[in-house]
Amino acid sequence: MDRGKILVINCGSSSIKYRVYDMPGETVLAGGILEKVGEGRSFLACRGNEKTEVSAPGHEQGLKLIMKTITDEKTGVVKGPSGISAIGHRVVHGGESFSAPARITGDIIRAIEECSGLAPLHNPPNLAGIKATMALFPNIPQVACFDTSFHQTIPEHAYMYALPYELYEKFKIRRYGFHGTSHHHVARRAAELMGKDGYEANIITCHLGNGCSMAAVKEGKSVDTSMGLTPLEGLVMGTRSGDIDPAIIVYLEEKLGMPGKEINALLNRKSGLLGISGTSNDMRTIIEEAEKGNARAKLAVDIFSYRVKKYIGAYAAVLGSLDAVVFTGGIGENAPTVRKNILSGLQSLGITLDTGKNEESSNKERVITSDDSKVQVFVIPADEEACIARDTYEVCRKD
Repeated sequence: MDRGKILVINCGSSSIKYRVYDMPGETVLAGGILEKVGEGRSFLACRGNEKTEVSAPGHEQGLKLIMKTITDEKTGVVKGPSGISAIGHRVVHGGESFSAPARITGDIIRAIEECSGLAPLHNPPNLAGIKATMALFPNIPQVACFDTSFHQTIPEHAYMYALPYELYEKFKIRRYGFHGTSHHHVARRAAELMGKDGYEANIITCHLGNGCSMAAVKEGKSVDTSMGLTPLEGLVMGTRSGDIDPAIIVYLEEKLGMPGKEINALLNRKSGLLGISGTSNDMRTIIEEAEKGNARAKLAVDIFSYRVKKYIGAYAAVLGSLDAVVFTGGIGENAPTVRKNILSGLQSLGITLDTGKNEESSNKERVITSDDSKVQVFVIPADEEACIARDTYEVCRKD
């Protein structure tokens, strides 16, 4: 496949995000999101248009609507399903089975199903989208792109937990990491911007949004990452606690009589920025409250920033030398106050922030360190869909 149009699908439990790319130029032809799938009243929003109420009782019906939209005679971007060369799917958890994107077959679907216990909130809707799309378009090549695959290069001493080894042998309890598509994209892009051939650079990537993770990337390969068996470990996030003393779980069980499921919900949905600030999980709102004098909002910003700074120091030690730090994601790209808090005091690592560059409002790639900074710090917009389109195109081009 030398050229073609790639449809990228990202299925959540009640939503379907989509984009259509003209490859290999990665030109976005169409995109949008279908919300509230299976909830009676669904809404389809295409790029540049307002939401339209539609009927989507399930993922298959939702995908039919999306295909109808992109093949519409007046407003569509392809002439019928045959105009789509391939379909790329985001899959959150690939376990140890996948270290690269894979052409979807029955065996691949079964392998993804086996990983669903490790990501019960994510893999089932990802699979629902895959199965529905394959049923609708059985003759179109389809590719699964895994959030975990980029981190399969992490060495054993970094991914193993200090638990009885048989727990790894029986249940594959280990660090997997997530946001791999994003970390791979921004690390590769930063290396390109620095003129590093073959990605021969040591880079710390910071994906900061409602979900947050970091990665230590050595010469294009992930060697450590902050999320673990699940997306709960690591940084403070919108509603997730990140790293805690595991004995807190037993303590809560004893003191409050909370069962495990309630504690899990507390750590995943009621903690993080929301739990500390008591106001919101949205960093924009929290910063506004902090500027008004809200002490808990300020504390939330400080804890969030401190945790990222601590990981930067740790990953600089892991990498041995550091060429760049990259910020991406909603917070990473749009919160100069947070970036300033994180980078202040890191001159010993060779990082000198340019306050003016950091404060610039832009949605473009840019450097926010001074010209004499030994380590460059980039802000690079996240574009996971483009990465999935690229990976899908490459897999199908090789077949």
